[in-house]
Amino acid sequence: MLEDLLREGFAELGLPLDGRALERFRTYYATLEEVNRVMNLTAISGEEDVARLHFLDCAALLTLEEFRGRRVIDVGSGAGFPGLPLLIARPELELTLLDSLDKRVRFLRQLCEELGFDKVDCLHARAEEAPRELRESFDLAVSRAVARLDMLLELCLPFVRPGGLFIAMKGPEPEEELRQAGRAASLLGGKLLRTAKYRVPGTDIVHSAVLVRKLSPTPPKYPRRWAQIKSKPL
Repeated sequence: MLEDLLREGFAELGLPLDGRALERFRTYYATLEEVNRVMNLTAISGEEDVARLHFLDCAALLTLEEFRGRRVIDVGSGAGFPGLPLLIARPELELTLLDSLDKRVRFLRQLCEELGFDKVDCLHARAEEAPRELRESFDLAVSRAVARLDMLLELCLPFVRPGGLFIAMKGPEPEEELRQAGRAASLLGGKLLRTAKYRVPGTDIVHSAVLVRKLSPTPPKYPRRWAQIKSKPL
């Protein structure tokens, strides 16, 4: 069932899907279900919901930007979304998974080993406290985190090189967040490029992806500490 849902969903998105990718998605699902019984990784379970609401939702980003050969960081990766589904579909990309919770990072390392991805960097750190060598070293940053867009921009844009792109996965109506985030994008060296709305294959669910272009280096004083970001968003 999982494989059929993924074949149909990728076809609907206009994306290729080979047998190796299907095997990896099956391994991902089995590992996620097993570990989720003892660790709260996701409230979504079952083949149909995981296929559509996790795997296909993340894969939809591949219709918006070319990921092949790009250096990508997934900020606040959690159970690996959206980074690992993107890597399964585009194994040519170079991926870093960043999360603030050590047990989730240990899960991600185990999962990458089972998927046969030995070059994924799984890092345990808060975004605002990440190693300085990561700063402005990625072509793309992606995030499915639940923080408001103006806060997410301060956490994620510093990772992106000038000329690169940040993609924030959002719900169906991000317009209010967009209105609040324009100043933050400008202060951080970015520009709100566009919002792409898409329907998750096999459902009536509409999600949005906000694309932010990095135009110039982020000033060194950003990101601030999380308490400051939260209390005084840009």
